[in-house]
Amino acid sequence: MKKIFFLSFLFSCYFSATAQVMTPEKLWALERVSAVGLTNDAEKVIFRTRSYSIDDNSGSSKTFVIPVKGGEPELVRNIDSIYSDGKVSPSGKWQILPKEVEVEPVKGEDFYPELEKSEVYIYDDLNYRHWDKWEDGHYSHLFLKDLSTGEEIDIMEGEPHDTPLQPFGGPEDYIWNNDGTKVYYVSKKVKGKEYAVSTNTDIYAYDLATGTTSNLTEENQGYDTQPAFSKDGVLAWLQMDEPGYEADKNDIIILRDEKQINLTKNWDGTVSSFTWGNDGKTIYFLAPVMGTKQLFVLDTSKKGASSIKQLTEGQFDITGLVGQAGNTMVVSRTDMNHAAELYTVNLKNGNLTQLTHINDDFYNNIELSMVEKRMIPTTDGKEMLTWVIYPPNFDPNKKYPTLLYLQGGPQSPLSQFYSFRWNFQLMAANGYIVVAPNRRGMPGYGVEWNEQISGDWGGQNIQDYLSAIDAVSEEPFVDKERIGAVGASYGGYSVFYLAGMHNNRFKSFIAHDGIFNIRSMYGTTEELFFVNKDLGGPYWETPTPRAYTDFNPINFVDKWNTPIMIVQGGIDFRVPVGQGLEAFQAAQLRGIKSKLLYFPMENHWILSPQNAIVWQKEFFKWLEETLK
Repeated sequence: MKKIFFLSFLFSCYFSATAQVMTPEKLWALERVSAVGLTNDAEKVIFRTRSYSIDDNSGSSKTFVIPVKGGEPELVRNIDSIYSDGKVSPSGKWQILPKEVEVEPVKGEDFYPELEKSEVYIYDDLNYRHWDKWEDGHYSHLFLKDLSTGEEIDIMEGEPHDTPLQPFGGPEDYIWNNDGTKVYYVSKKVKGKEYAVSTNTDIYAYDLATGTTSNLTEENQGYDTQPAFSKDGVLAWLQMDEPGYEADKNDIIILRDEKQINLTKNWDGTVSSFTWGNDGKTIYFLAPVMGTKQLFVLDTSKKGASSIKQLTEGQFDITGLVGQAGNTMVVSRTDMNHAAELYTVNLKNGNLTQLTHINDDFYNNIELSMVEKRMIPTTDGKEMLTWVIYPPNFDPNKKYPTLLYLQGGPQSPLSQFYSFRWNFQLMAANGYIVVAPNRRGMPGYGVEWNEQISGDWGGQNIQDYLSAIDAVSEEPFVDKERIGAVGASYGGYSVFYLAGMHNNRFKSFIAHDGIFNIRSMYGTTEELFFVNKDLGGPYWETPTPRAYTDFNPINFVDKWNTPIMIVQGGIDFRVPVGQGLEAFQAAQLRGIKSKLLYFPMENHWILSPQNAIVWQKEFFKWLEETLK
């Protein structure tokens, strides 16, 4: 007996020492790789790594260069002599600088200077807060700095508008034309209630010689973004044409001979981002397709969908375009087992070669998950791609607790992404099978599949979720008595909705920043164009949109009977704090086992290292308690 115990002990120690799996702490120990761009001679790639200290609750970055053809990265302190970010004019005279400027009075002291210690904001119109910030009268403007004299010109002087776009815009929102005579930039030049209900961003051209600004896309009332010039001076940009629809099909438009041409109009997909090829005739772009994101090429000299060719294919995401060097495109790539690294793509055959190996040693020392692609029949006779992620060292003869993952968006692609919060590798490492369906509403399966979810939040897509979990649950290795559902944003809404109609399929729920009460959501969210399109408009309309009756989770709380953990960010203005608090209060008063994780200074996401570790620990602690 002692011998058996001793051998078991030795085996346990050996396994623990050699077969490591992902943990929250290990996840945050990963180096996060992001590209800066190619050096001026296009022979090297500049990239950064960012690491985080849990103890210090902070992060730090380092910058490297690596030859495009491969080799060892070198640490660099300053990239000014080897890299141009395109923000200095071709002549070298002017530099574009975004700066915050005060345009309008908002604070109490603005109106009453003698009351400088007052703490009040005064509004008489909408758009008084956005994402995680209150409107304080300051806007981001573009300045042109004369590099010889230091003089600065505000090309948006006095305008209550932003460039870059808030809250997620960046350097892609402003560029020079090829001869340096004009600045092209993206802005949403509407205000107040109109701003809150509109997606009408436009591309503007500021003429240095005349000091005047013109609107190039005035006729289009949807999004116009990401302007870029070919080497021959042809302007291209991305465009959505339906007003107020943030997830509309995104097309590539070019301006040729003063005529706008939609290059992807007849292609049944949506573009994420693009870059001009070095020949000035080719455009390379990224787009979701079949649960992945891939690289495509478009020949601008041809017409129709036949001009488009998919270059890469595989169980991974191409997440960013860095730059072209000869017949090579440098990209970033992820999959569900690996954080971003840089790769090169052979533009002749689509073959990928890994360029950076920052986290190779890390992944070589942990057990990876098996990620399986399944096609599952839906209730309306279609086929739905579903990712199934298995625990490391999966044994089909055992039974495993299983999680149905509910994607947010609702029109975000469920591709081979690598999240530092909703990390499938970490979930699987904790012993869970993860089922991640590409339900209705996701891009990558044609425009019709993508658009179906708008106005039908509790309809076909919810049935898609149930089709996926029901199909996978038929496997003998799935423990039907230990199935949970987890998700954030629209995924959090899905948790709240399923809680009232799941017919006891699930034994545990986790909802993060989910919509619980659609009426109060409409009354407190900031981007009203989203709820106008996806929910069908305000609750006072006649007839009342189905979102407020058939699809409102609060209407079905009387049927809740399952433990639920609710996570809510205090400065999430997209899905405001009341949503999580209302849901928790309902669960508590109904006598349902429930827990609230409230992060006062987090928005729609969890961003600080220590908060993220608490999030992960509470996530798995809850599942351990409720899926025993």
